Amino acid sequence: MNQPLWGIDLGGTKIEGAILESIHHPHPIVRTRVDTESAKGYEHILDRIAGLIREMEQRSGLKPRAIGFGTPGVLDPTLRVMKNCNTVVLNGKPLEDDLTARLGIPVVLANDANCFALAETQWGVVRQEMPGARMVFGIIIGTGVGGGLVAEGKIWGGRHGIGGEWGHNFLDETGGTCYCGKTGCVETVISGPATERYYRGLTGQAISLKEIVNRHLAGSDAAAAQTIERLCHFFGKGISVVTNLLDPDVIVVGGGVGNIEALYTLGLRELRRFIFNNRVEVPLLRPSLGDSAGVFGAAALVAEIS
Repeated sequence: MNQPLWGIDLGGTKIEGAILESIHHPHPIVRTRVDTESAKGYEHILDRIAGLIREMEQRSGLKPRAIGFGTPGVLDPTLRVMKNCNTVVLNGKPLEDDLTARLGIPVVLANDANCFALAETQWGVVRQEMPGARMVFGIIIGTGVGGGLVAEGKIWGGRHGIGGEWGHNFLDETGGTCYCGKTGCVETVISGPATERYYRGLTGQAISLKEIVNRHLAGSDAAAAQTIERLCHFFGKGISVVTNLLDPDVIVVGGGVGNIEALYTLGLRELRRFIFNNRVEVPLLRPSLGDSAGVFGAAALVAEIS
């Protein structure tokens, strides 16, 4: 279909909207954002979304037939309410039904990591480097650890809506307690804050991940080297679980931690150690869409119904 695609990326601090020309020409006709102001509650977020869409209509002269939403959590397929949202006022709310009623048009929701994976598959690095990929695993490693799966060009959400959520697989007890209530999740071991916390435990110094990386590269800090080596070890081990289960054609590594060069050398070595194969052929690619991936992926959700 050659219809414009409307997408909204609903984040904890900002709500971004974009109208793309079409699935074949993802040039933004309009791209704008407002503050989420989540402290003012759920109904206020709905008001902010509606106001943003009105602005997009006024600026473009267009009306949406449907809108895709990237969300900081997932819609439970059975209960039809949001769960696992770090914007906690969304949890337990029937967001899809409320948006449909408020806007009067079909809406499609997907987790922000799924939107990231879909955008990089449809228009980003996967299309550029691995255009024939059938199974894409897109991961975001930053403040938290998330993931999304795209199979045959479509998001695989799963029976519980948690497809791709490798950040809450068990990895190692040393990660400690996770906000989800479990212990040793991937997120507690290799996220940015977890990596900084490990270094602080070794040295008593609280420094940024960027500085830890710089010290490691300079070869001036044994604790920094140990921290990055640990990160790469558990990165490879964590990725190996998904690789064994799904054997994806490509893995796209996004987020701030994903910028660490050692993941693509030492981390790849560790993946080779742990997978049920004697070699690693799956490429680890860096995303190409930058901060456009979330809202572009949300717009791509409605390509088939626009």
